[in-house]
Amino acid sequence: MVTPLSPTPSPASTWATEVYVGLFVGSHNSDVLETGVFSNVSITVPFKGEADQRTPMTLGSNLELLEVASGQRETIYKVPYSIQAPNWTPDGKSLIYNDSKGTIFRMDLASRTPSPVNTGSVTSNNNDHVISFDGKMLGLSNFVRDLGGSIIYTVPIGGGTPKQITPKGPSYLHGWSPDGKDLVFCGERNGEFDVYKVPATGGKEIRLTTTQGLDDGPEYSPDGQYIYFNSVRSGLMQIWRMKPDGSGQEQVTSDDYNNWFAHISPDGKWFVYLSFLKEETPAGIHPPYKHVYIRLLPIDGKGTPKVLAYVYGGQGSINTPSWSPDGKRIAFISNSDMSANQ
Repeated sequence: MVTPLSPTPSPASTWATEVYVGLFVGSHNSDVLETGVFSNVSITVPFKGEADQRTPMTLGSNLELLEVASGQRETIYKVPYSIQAPNWTPDGKSLIYNDSKGTIFRMDLASRTPSPVNTGSVTSNNNDHVISFDGKMLGLSNFVRDLGGSIIYTVPIGGGTPKQITPKGPSYLHGWSPDGKDLVFCGERNGEFDVYKVPATGGKEIRLTTTQGLDDGPEYSPDGQYIYFNSVRSGLMQIWRMKPDGSGQEQVTSDDYNNWFAHISPDGKWFVYLSFLKEETPAGIHPPYKHVYIRLLPIDGKGTPKVLAYVYGGQGSINTPSWSPDGKRIAFISNSDMSANQ
């Protein structure tokens, strides 16, 4: 990723107001002709805030697919506004994502054409939406002011009448149990954010974490043996895991990054996660428009993390499960100022 910096000229400055970026290859020998092939190249114009812009910014979104083995990236859809959190459907044919207005869309991967999903009266959806393992149901997190914020609903995957699951908010859905019986979410209760479990048909919520500080992003492993989550309890945001009843909580990652949203591969052998630089982002938040890494680790966290992608994004890039069902690719969102000439 190439991120050019555009200097703001002062009266005494001789800097140009435009920056040109290019890639070149040469043989260093006038008698030899060389051919170079470049891949995974993009120019990202970062967010500066409206106060720093001479014209209004059009901050856009790129829906990307990444091949895990090779790191090859492909942008399949681009819009001049915010779309977030693609989920890959278990049949491998579609992606589910939301836009900034709260609408849920299905992207048909064959035609690469999006269409809205009917979610009835639930129309203020955020980026915490999850598909059941059997592909029949879609869980949503929808803003309801009178109930305290984000409320969890479920709806048939093809759309229909939503069913309310949590009675109060904020409740941010992140995971569905493999047997379809339970949902796990991050909920704020009495000023503390913790991981909770609730029956997928509705019922009493069960608090799974009690340590002071933010616990977020819970997701079941495909075998149902663990719930992975991220927590600030060690100082920085790190990946943890626990048994489905909340016992056996153990730290999985331990490094100098703020790590969020572990997503486990369909074969249960790996997880990808989002890493923020601690110099740029405090441990307890995951803002948009940052330079972040998508990284890969074995399921037990042992080994050296592999950087799969350098991404300009953050919030909304990969909040929820996004592996392809064959385990070969992941989907995510990157951002750029699309009002600039590129």
